Amino acid sequence: MNKKTIAVLFGGQSGEHEVSLMSSSNVIQAMDRQKYDVVMIGITKKGEWMIYTGPVEKIANGDWEKEEHYLIKDFSIHHPIIQSIDVIFPVLHGPMGEDGTVQGLFELWNLPYVGCGVLASALGMDKIYTKTIYQMAGLPQGKYYPLMRYQWREHQNQEIKKIEKELDYPIFIKPANMGSSVGITKAHHRQELVEGIHKACKYDRKILLEESIDCREIECGVLGNDHPKASVLGEILPSNEFYDYHAKYFDNGKSQLVIPAPLDQEIMRKIQDLAIQAFKAIDGSGLARVDFFVEKNTGKIYINEINTLPGFTNISMYPKLWEYSGIPYAKLIDRLIELAIERFEEKTSF
Repeated sequence: MNKKTIAVLFGGQSGEHEVSLMSSSNVIQAMDRQKYDVVMIGITKKGEWMIYTGPVEKIANGDWEKEEHYLIKDFSIHHPIIQSIDVIFPVLHGPMGEDGTVQGLFELWNLPYVGCGVLASALGMDKIYTKTIYQMAGLPQGKYYPLMRYQWREHQNQEIKKIEKELDYPIFIKPANMGSSVGITKAHHRQELVEGIHKACKYDRKILLEESIDCREIECGVLGNDHPKASVLGEILPSNEFYDYHAKYFDNGKSQLVIPAPLDQEIMRKIQDLAIQAFKAIDGSGLARVDFFVEKNTGKIYINEINTLPGFTNISMYPKLWEYSGIPYAKLIDRLIELAIERFEEKTSF
C-alpha cells in the first residue's frame, strides 16, 4: 500500500490552544512512519497558518512558533506540500477548530478529514443547541437554563430571579461554545452566580446554566460512521470540586481516570446505547466522547455533553477508553484515518 500524506492541524485561536498542542504532539509521535508521511500545520493564537517542518518535541510547549528556519509562512492551498495531502487530521479543540468552521474549509478543499462533519461539529460545540437536539430525541438530561450575553447585560436582576426560580444552588455556569472546562464555574450562592456569569461572558455570547447533580462522572468513546461502536466506560475522580481545566491537565496526576468504570452491567449497556444514540442524533462521524452523570442515590443516567474532537493527550480519556477496548493508540489513529477516507468516498459512491 502506498504511504498516505496526513496533515495534522494544531494550535488554533480558541482558549484550548495549549490543549491542542499537547494532543497533536502525541498524535504525530504515534503515527506509523511506514504508513504515513506527516505534514504539520500550526495555527497561532492570532490565526496565522504555517507549515512546520521542525522537531515534534517543540510543539507541546509552543516553541514551534519560535523556530523560524522550520516555518513556511507563505501558507497557500496551492503550495506543493499542501497539494500532496491525502487526509487532514484536525487536532483542534474549541471554537474555530471543533465547531464546524475548519470542517467547512476542508469540504471546500474537497479533502477527507478525521472526525465529524460541519453540522455535527457545530451542534456538538454549542452546548445549548446540543441539549435542544437531545431533548427532541428524548435523551435524559438535567435541568438547564440558556442565557444570552445581551440578556444579562440588559436585564441582570430579572435574569438572576429567573435562574434562581429554575435552578437550585449549586449551579454550573458554562460558555456554550467552549471545551476542556475553560470558563466554567460552580456557584453556591448569588454572588458566585454573578461572578461566574461575568467570567463565562468573556468566552461566549451564549451561556448555559445547569443544575448540580450529586453524581458519578462517566465517559464513553464512540468510534465509527454509519455503524458506530461504543467503548468501555471510564469514570473520572476529579482532584477538585469538579473536573475543571486545572484538574484535567495540570494537577500532576491527582485526578483519577478509572477504566473500566465499576458499574452494574445493565447501567453500563444503557450508557453505551445512549452514547450511540447521542452520536447519531447530531449526525456524528469518526469519533466523539459522550459524557454522562449517574446520580449516586438513584442510579439515574443523564447525558452531560458530547465532544466531537476529544482530547488526545497521553492522559486523555478517549484514547485510554479505546486502548482498554482493544484498540491501542496508534491503531486508533489508523482507524480514524480509514473512517475519514470511508466517509469521503461514501459521498460519491451511490
